[in-house]
Amino acid sequence: MLSPAKATRVDELMEKAQTALQAGHWFEAERVAQRALEVSHQASDFGRMRRILMPLLESRRQRMQIAGNKAKVSWIRGELTEDHLVTQGLHMLEPPHVGADARRIRLTALRREVPALILCREPTTQLGLVPIVAIGLITVRARIAPPEHPDKPSKQWFLRALELLGDAAVGMIDGGLDAVRQVDHGMSLIDSVPDHEGLHMTLIRLCEAAERESSEAADVQEDKSLERATDRESD
Repeated sequence: MLSPAKATRVDELMEKAQTALQAGHWFEAERVAQRALEVSHQASDFGRMRRILMPLLESRRQRMQIAGNKAKVSWIRGELTEDHLVTQGLHMLEPPHVGADARRIRLTALRREVPALILCREPTTQLGLVPIVAIGLITVRARIAPPEHPDKPSKQWFLRALELLGDAAVGMIDGGLDAVRQVDHGMSLIDSVPDHEGLHMTLIRLCEAAERESSEAADVQEDKSLERATDRESD
């Protein structure tokens, strides 16, 4: 768990994120909430993780909504600069660009506070499906039927592809693991696919389960300690 000093720091970050959210400062709210989430995760403070995930999701939802106000999908083609700039909207990459390029552009957009959604597609499969890939701590892929006009994917197709990518990430969480390890897996996946509501809600549920699991384990440990103390007194 967090030390008192770190717990105070995380609580301050959570309050700052809420204030930024209420003021409509979506990017600031996302940055601060993300930092609070990471610190809480490092300390296995699942209660605080659960509480910060909702403002984090809301800040991202608002950013996604602004990006989605653009009706057309733009292609990012040609040579990419080291610090490639994008404008507000929906953007697609294709080979020879790869998922790592999409991640770099997405992070640049976040740093510059540009509301942009980025997808990277891979070569069409033999079954005629379009693989969409996201790179982060874990690589995530989803396959979707190609758009009606391959050179001009619609906004609806783009958002559907983004949704399927997040669904694929949720499906990668191994339900056979204990709740704590599932939280770890979910954190790695949300690093790769941060723009998906379902993945955030899944992580919230996993944090609730991990919190219960950790509390039960602590109770068992306390009972064992009491039993040992009683045995020593009896001796």
